[in-house]
Amino acid sequence: MIISASRRTDIPAYYSQWFLNRLKAGYVITRNPMNPKQVSRISLSPEAVDCIVFWTKDPMPMMDKLPEIDSMGYSYYFQFTLTPYGRDIERNLREKEEILRTFQQLSGLLGKERIVWRYDPIVLNASLTIPYHLQHFERMCGALSGYTSQCTISFVDLYSKLSKIIKKNIIREIGTEEMLEIAERFSSIAQRYGIELRSCSEKLDLSQFNILPAACIDKTKVEEVCGHPITWSRDRNQRPGCGCMKSVDIGVYNTCRNGCIYCYANHSDASIEKNCKRHDNKSDILIGTISYEESMKKL
Repeated sequence: MIISASRRTDIPAYYSQWFLNRLKAGYVITRNPMNPKQVSRISLSPEAVDCIVFWTKDPMPMMDKLPEIDSMGYSYYFQFTLTPYGRDIERNLREKEEILRTFQQLSGLLGKERIVWRYDPIVLNASLTIPYHLQHFERMCGALSGYTSQCTISFVDLYSKLSKIIKKNIIREIGTEEMLEIAERFSSIAQRYGIELRSCSEKLDLSQFNILPAACIDKTKVEEVCGHPITWSRDRNQRPGCGCMKSVDIGVYNTCRNGCIYCYANHSDASIEKNCKRHDNKSDILIGTISYEESMKKL
């Protein structure tokens, strides 16, 4: 079984103590986000978990817990998002130079093959121009060369929740020709620094620039990290174009405090604040409580 921690929230940044407590307990409880009455008890024993995939924009709060996670016998790797945006786009993150140093430190602990850099999503507006991205992508490639072997890119999806932001010109639609220009230039830069470039869930074929589709929860990567073959199937619950293998996500929507204005996983600041008040590090579920009269599915 693959544990995803998590596409729905930043567990390393905000819930690392809770996560460590769940590993020690050997299980976690989750609710189906589409059907909250459907509750699952998921085994987190090292025997049941082949690999953990962490998704984060700032793993610093988890780094002091990694030696203990290692000692318990878990295999894991990180999907680490690092972009050149300021607090107008990613409102609550630390200074990016500090996070870049954290990336380097984490790579020093784990090795470059266990950290996938995500330059994701690519956003354009009056200030965030193509030249801006080219300049900062090259600078980041230079800083991260030798600390990661792969970078995953995607272009921002303009779903309905972003309509107010679009009207304020904070984010704009990216044209096909612009995507192709960025992809071509990024590919050339990444190759110079020995970083393989992949794309995440993009309909546009970028293979002409040696950019192949990424599988963020990737069979080859998982087998490399855990050291044994994995029986796998594609995750049908993800968006079209996703090549990820099936996993069990233990996160909860509307709980990430990073404050990224493009995020699909949060509805509003008010809902995040409400949910975070219901978090308890000692609880067996990330948010709220469970009545043991509720029926539970075991995984």
